Amino acid sequence: MEERLQKVLAAAGIASRRKCEEIILAGRVQVNEETITTLGVKVDPAVDEITVDGKRIAGENKIYVVLNKPKGVITSANDPGGRRVVTDYLKGIDERVYPVGRLDYDTEGLLLLTNDGEFAHLLTHPKHHVPKTYHATVKGVPHGSILDKLRSGIELEDGMTAPAIVEYADVDTDSKESVISITIFEGRNRQVRRMFEAVSFPVVRLRRVQFGSMTLSGLPRGRYRHLKPDEVKELLDEALRSK
Repeated sequence: MEERLQKVLAAAGIASRRKCEEIILAGRVQVNEETITTLGVKVDPAVDEITVDGKRIAGENKIYVVLNKPKGVITSANDPGGRRVVTDYLKGIDERVYPVGRLDYDTEGLLLLTNDGEFAHLLTHPKHHVPKTYHATVKGVPHGSILDKLRSGIELEDGMTAPAIVEYADVDTDSKESVISITIFEGRNRQVRRMFEAVSFPVVRLRRVQFGSMTLSGLPRGRYRHLKPDEVKELLDEALRSK
């Protein structure tokens, strides 16, 4: 069955679908020995010979894992500076996987990784609005009116944020800190930190605790596990329902 070339490359674990489009435009892909530099070309992976940088693509076993990312780790497959990256924690996985979205260097918690480009695309594309829940620790106790501002949307330098679900998760009167649970439906760079900075309650610790239906239940920091087939299906169903 014929499918768009970028979708076939993503399904083969080459990269995310958007990155595969860049690879095609850069002239790095050949179909039946012909270099393709435009998008929209359809191929049949069962019939056509498809190569990237001269190497023939092969179907891979689809890998889906959830990692409890520690703080101080780069959300990348490698780092030129030699810092620790999330794939350092995936001992025993030989397939090349990449993160579904990102977590900042100083943000910890739930991170999905896969070699299924279509899966990653569905979960991260803005039109699908898959919810992501964070626990943000801030100094002091924000007044309820502050939480209302976060709920309704905050004006940032890149525009107004979408409405969010915001609740108190914990208040520690001894340390004078609060943990605020915030669920967002977008994926802007450093969005949660910027939202709290905008209301003068900078985040001192940030942890993602849920991505769609997936949680960190029973998963220690720095450890990973494979998703079960029904968990993968539930995430995909949730993305498709959220269009």
